[in-house]
Order: sequence, then C-alpha cells, then structure tokens
Amino acid sequence: MVGVLVSMFPFYWTIVMATNSTQDISKYPPKLTFGPHLFDNIQRLLDSIDFFGAMFNTVIVAVSTTVLVLLLDSLAAFAFAKYEFPGRRVLFGMLMAIFMLPLQLAIIPQYLIMAELGWLGSLKAVVFPATANAFGIFWMRQYMIGAIHDELIDAARMDGCGFFRQYWHVGLPAVRPGLAFLGIYTFVTAWNDYVWPLVALVNPDTVTLQVALSQLNVSHGRQDYAMVMAGVLLAVLPLVLVFSLFARSFIADATKGAVRE
Repeated sequence: MVGVLVSMFPFYWTIVMATNSTQDISKYPPKLTFGPHLFDNIQRLLDSIDFFGAMFNTVIVAVSTTVLVLLLDSLAAFAFAKYEFPGRRVLFGMLMAIFMLPLQLAIIPQYLIMAELGWLGSLKAVVFPATANAFGIFWMRQYMIGAIHDELIDAARMDGCGFFRQYWHVGLPAVRPGLAFLGIYTFVTAWNDYVWPLVALVNPDTVTLQVALSQLNVSHGRQDYAMVMAGVLLAVLPLVLVFSLFARSFIADATKGAVRE
C-alpha cells in the first residue's frame, strides 16, 4: 500500500496543480487540496494551442503504430521462434545489436530517409519508422518459444496449414497476454514520444500532443504552470483509459489455466 501511494502521488499532484492557480502552486508550504480553477486553466490552454487537433494527430500515430507493431513484430517473432531457415542466428544477432543501440543514433539517417521519401511534415514520418522495432520482436520471440508448443505447429502442418494460417490460428491465440503487454507498451511509447515528432513534423498542423504541450513553455517571463498542468492532465487521461482496458485483458489471459476445474 505504501508503494501504491508513492507511485500514485505524482498523478494526484498533477490534478492538484491543474485545479489551482499558478499563485497557489507557488505558495509555501504547497497546497495539497483541489482548487476551483480547472475549467479556467483548460480554457486558457485551448486558447493557446490547438489541443484537440494535436490530440487527434497523436491518436492516429499511437493507434496506427500499435496495430502495425503488433502485426509485423509478431510475424517476425513467429518466424524466429518456430522456423529454421538459413541465417536465422545471424539475423537475430543483428537484431540484438540494434536493440542495444541508443535510439538517438537513428535520428539523422531516419531524417534523411524521410526527406528522400517526401514524408517530412506528415504523420507517416512518425508512424512507419516505429512499426518494426527490435524490442517488440525480441519480446514476442521469447514469449512464443514457451507459449507455442511445437506439437501444435506440427499438427497444423499435417492438416495442411501454411505459415500464415499457423501464425493466425495457432500462434496468436496462444500469445494474447504477450500481445496485450506489447500493445500497452507501444501505445504509451508512441503517445509520449517527443524527440522524433519534434524533428520530423515540420508542419505545424501535424504536430503531436507532446510537441504542442512543449510550446506552452516560455524562455522569459512568467510561466503559467496551472495551464501547463491542465494540458498534462488531459494528455494523461487517454493513457489511463487504455491501460485500464488492456491491463484487465492481460491479467485475465495470463491467469488462464492456472486453476483447473
């Protein structure tokens, strides 16, 4: 319970700051109760940036990235986990090498590729580079090795199932908890991504939520922290909803078969 309270305090503090004024936030000792200024802060936020337009762009990026990652990463992981083919170990070793490299190293080559494709400024420049990532393939491969029994694959082959039918009808039903975790992780990562969208989305009409919120910061003058925290609160709420929905499915699937009837 102590751990839960500690982990929940930043979210509670966000709500407190979003419902108070900047003057109340600056008081010492700090005010720890909710205030009456939430709607005023939200109104100033909406007057300052196109919040809902940026949120719509972020929803498109996060949902598209999550769907493509779940499809492509699970396909690649299924091949690595259950198929023998020439160069499998070499390719997986290259994948692990990529996994260990910092993502920041790819910014310049990714930018040049997006410029050659003419995608700079569009949401495609944010979605497609993230669709096949080393972590997702590694995670799903490790999960599939233990979750999908070779006898099931052999039985499917004997029934005449090809690769995609084995993947769809045998592989995916057995790894639903792993897919749920990867989906949550990918959605949250895509939703909170800041550096690459800041670089790639040169069109102001296509900025994502994190980039739009960063525009509220000022280099000189007085910072309206109450307005900023109201934007942060609105940006966090969809993540809480998504996590609540998918975490319930993840826990339910993970515990199936633990108790025999």
